[in-house]
Amino acid sequence: MAVVVVESPAKAKTINKYLGPGFKVLASYGHVRDLPSKDGSVRPDEDFALDWEIDPASAKRIKDIADALKTEDRLVLATDPDREGEAISWHVLEALKNRKALKDKQVERVTFNAITKDAVQAAMAAPRQIDMELVDAYLARRALDYLVGFTLSPVLWRKLPGARSAGRVQSVALRLITEREMEIERFTPQEYWSVEAQLETERGQPVLARLSAFEGRKLKRLDIADRTTAMAALEAVKTGQFKVQAVEAKPLKRNPPPPFTTSTMQQEAARKLGFSATRTMQAAQRLYEAGHITYMRTDGVTIDEGALRDLRAAINAKFGKQYAPEQPRRYATKIKNAQEAHEAIRPTDPSKMRADLHLEGDQSVLYALIWQRAVASQMEAASIERTTVDFVEPRGKAELRATGQVILFDGFLKLYSEGRDDEEENDENRRLPAMKEGERMSVRDAKADQHFTEPPPRYTEASLVKKLEELGIGRPSTYAAILEKLRERNYVTMDKNRFIPDDRGRIVTAFLENFFRRYVEYDFTADLEEKLDQVSAGELAWKDFLRDFWKDFRLAVDEIGELRITNVLDALNEALGPHIFPPREDGADPRSCPTCKTGTLSLRLGKYGAFIGCSNYPECKFTRQLAPAEANGNGGIPSEGIELGVDPQTGEDVTLRSGRFGLYVQLGNGDKPKRASLPKAWDHETLTLDRALQLLGLPRVIGPHPVDAEIITANIGRYGPYIQKGKTYVNLQSVDEVFEIQMNRAVALLEEKTKGAGRFGRARAPVEPIKELGESPVTGKPIKVMPGRYGPYISDGEVNATIPKEIKPEDVTLDIALPLLAKRAEQGGGKKKRPAKKAAAKKEAAPKAKKAPAKKAAKKAKAE
Repeated sequence: MAVVVVESPAKAKTINKYLGPGFKVLASYGHVRDLPSKDGSVRPDEDFALDWEIDPASAKRIKDIADALKTEDRLVLATDPDREGEAISWHVLEALKNRKALKDKQVERVTFNAITKDAVQAAMAAPRQIDMELVDAYLARRALDYLVGFTLSPVLWRKLPGARSAGRVQSVALRLITEREMEIERFTPQEYWSVEAQLETERGQPVLARLSAFEGRKLKRLDIADRTTAMAALEAVKTGQFKVQAVEAKPLKRNPPPPFTTSTMQQEAARKLGFSATRTMQAAQRLYEAGHITYMRTDGVTIDEGALRDLRAAINAKFGKQYAPEQPRRYATKIKNAQEAHEAIRPTDPSKMRADLHLEGDQSVLYALIWQRAVASQMEAASIERTTVDFVEPRGKAELRATGQVILFDGFLKLYSEGRDDEEENDENRRLPAMKEGERMSVRDAKADQHFTEPPPRYTEASLVKKLEELGIGRPSTYAAILEKLRERNYVTMDKNRFIPDDRGRIVTAFLENFFRRYVEYDFTADLEEKLDQVSAGELAWKDFLRDFWKDFRLAVDEIGELRITNVLDALNEALGPHIFPPREDGADPRSCPTCKTGTLSLRLGKYGAFIGCSNYPECKFTRQLAPAEANGNGGIPSEGIELGVDPQTGEDVTLRSGRFGLYVQLGNGDKPKRASLPKAWDHETLTLDRALQLLGLPRVIGPHPVDAEIITANIGRYGPYIQKGKTYVNLQSVDEVFEIQMNRAVALLEEKTKGAGRFGRARAPVEPIKELGESPVTGKPIKVMPGRYGPYISDGEVNATIPKEIKPEDVTLDIALPLLAKRAEQGGGKKKRPAKKAAAKKEAAPKAKKAPAKKAAKKAKAE
């Protein structure tokens, strides 16, 4: 009857169950065509002609679809219901047309928001044609991103060696991260004080209150700016006779958040589960393809009417009727440029919790989060009573305030509470005792605490996605790829799940802001998104959109091409000055060279990226990383290094320095000074001249081998400390052994090595058992629990048996081990040994093989 094409095998498997034998469901495995990664795939001079390429794997899948159509009369394109899904269907259709596989075939397009039996069958009953307006929007976006990437990236490579690439949305996200870091660096902490009092009611109940007014002036958070004022206020509180001036109780309603969109799901999974955006989307994709949740790429918050009924039924069943409001809740998005084309993300069957679906790992916890959010979105609001109590004293010097709140009805909070990126201290969640106006209070204790204002926090994945969405930059399906690309390009690093711009990322951002400022402006990028939405709505032709963009962009690129590298460096020195040339403690010019004293420090560009160098090069060879001292986490090593002393043999200075690959010691300052990396186990703060000279003196000669007189040396290599004799290497246990090992020990290690050499002549260190269980009644050898490459196992010296996953290695006993070893031995498992019969057969066969040529020669001679 029909060939149905979807994106993935998992989706094909699920749909196949619902369609029955009359359909053949095949997977395209995503896009089957793409623009080749080379210049000229998009040609603006030819009215934005596009070249598409099919890779060998996709060509085979298209052939499979074409072969299947030979015996069927209908093609149903059932890819995802968004712009990308429409494009995949269009690509499949075009590829089949090129193969002339659609003659006399009916072509239909169907979409469904959830992979359930009802949704799939309803979609099959209402087919349509491919939506070319959505395809045009895809073509415009794909061409736009290609043109920006393949036009701007070569400019970066020429002007900024070491830079990897620039992307339309990627560059804007990097700018956000960089600007936040600059805010943090410019931030000046401001001192302020708070005064708190532990009051007590007439019934002996404690109440914590804060100073709210002092000497007739209402206080804001930063108003007590010094210790003197704080101590005066503290004294006024301690000596005050306070009574209740007013008690105000306000009833509040707290409504549940809407169900998940793609971005809010990514944000909440980052906050509550610690998932990256990529990890979240991978788990959500599997849940969708298995039919457990609705489509996971959406910016809509609406819910299907039937699903609303199911959610309310689940609430009634699991929490009671009092938790379901009289009418269903209906939400509308507030996000800029939201398309509202699809439902929110929700479980396809709210009556099923994760335990009912037998989910594991990431899918289990993410499904639980989606289920909680969707169900909570339809629950009753929480009823809260917030209470504020003001206290005054007769002198009027000080006023105190206590705040608290009581949850009268938990509503949706019974199930779900939305996470926050940066929690602030909140004292309103405490319960206050009953108090009445005029009641006298006793001051049991009081304290004044010093505080300092904090800089704005670095972006997490959640807060960055939220910011991009607020600005209208990117789309739900693009955020995970954008953030992953920044990490892949080494433009950012992660610290405690927060983004820190790498120096490479700072330079790229500074370059783009100085020479392509318009194209990294937030409003400009958001405006492009709006125009792409106009294309998808049929309000703007996609080639007209590209022409408008390309005209100005091409001019900007051509202007940059005429710039000299010195012009670029001058602009970057100015833009990055506070970061790469911070003020010096002695007040000297931060750009003066610390080595020659006459040169000026400037940004330099090398094969592997940017660094700081002296203007007097090559006479002065001073260099350092971009960010000095603590900025690069090098333990405070200054750019010129720390002097450890003078080498008594050469008279040259020995210094401790910081480089691209960590800390190292250096002898002298010549063209090619001798250097040695500092072992990770050594503390640079306690490093002495003697220890540094030991490192610089490596490899250490232990002496000639007593048998063959070949020299044995000790050294530290890429994989740690070792000794070497010719091509034989033996690993050592610690770095200190390199400087302590003597001939007898070295010879013994080398002899052990020759008895059991590993690959490439390196000895393997003996593996310590996890646990020893006792002697084997079969082999007489000890039975041990051993760590292995593929997991822990049990060994009796002859047979190895895998430990079942449900048993911890530490819990294995002799009673557990013996049956496992016996079973493994019956299966013929264990250590690989050549069976005696096969070995003997091989020995017998060997001489015959050698004699064969001789027999042949004898026969030949006889014939002659």
